Amino acid sequence: MPYGRAVTSRPAAGGGRWVEVDPARVARWVEGFADRHGPPTTTVQEYGLLLSAPDGATAELHTPPGAAAATDVPGFVVAAAAPRRLGLLLARKGAVAVGVAAGTDLVVSKVDTRYVQGRTAAGGWSQQRFARRRDNQAKAALGDAVELAVRLLLPEAATLSALVCGGDRRSVDTVLADRRLAPLAALRAERLLDVPEPRQAVLVGAIAAARAVRILVRDPDRAG
Repeated sequence: MPYGRAVTSRPAAGGGRWVEVDPARVARWVEGFADRHGPPTTTVQEYGLLLSAPDGATAELHTPPGAAAATDVPGFVVAAAAPRRLGLLLARKGAVAVGVAAGTDLVVSKVDTRYVQGRTAAGGWSQQRFARRRDNQAKAALGDAVELAVRLLLPEAATLSALVCGGDRRSVDTVLADRRLAPLAALRAERLLDVPEPRQAVLVGAIAAARAVRILVRDPDRAG
């Protein structure tokens, strides 16, 4: 969720669009949906709540990471906005950022960057040599990421409602594959944040993205 924006929107695979809404604005968003499409019916789903409007429009309200499940919109709004502790693990190329957010505040954080050589256009033996060097650099960077998570995130595991990851999925998977991090892997949310190379500002901005309510909207001509 881009910094400073309460609502963002992008097309969804298979039709419709994903909307990301700040928890404080979910009630207002639902009111707007009802104004545009008519008063919706609400049904409980595994992912959260489904709003079905009289004109055929639907809105899937996905429970944000770490929030309690709800059976109606008022309960969903309260749960989404409630303060909770979230772990953050962002990894991409040679950079990693870990943190703990208490509500909207970043209370634990560390960013580490290790050089990983870019791809080379050279061929033959030279290309293989550069590829091996690059692989070794990437492994070393991920090793650093594991140790950082062990040192800063693992002691917090018992206090976290969820672990939200971002960046390159393969890098994140590799970090969490370390057996020592099993308690964190068990808390991992399905959501993978789309973030640039991790920096302190990116880590701070990831808090809003991790807490945002994702809503899949399908208009009448695309519903069903």
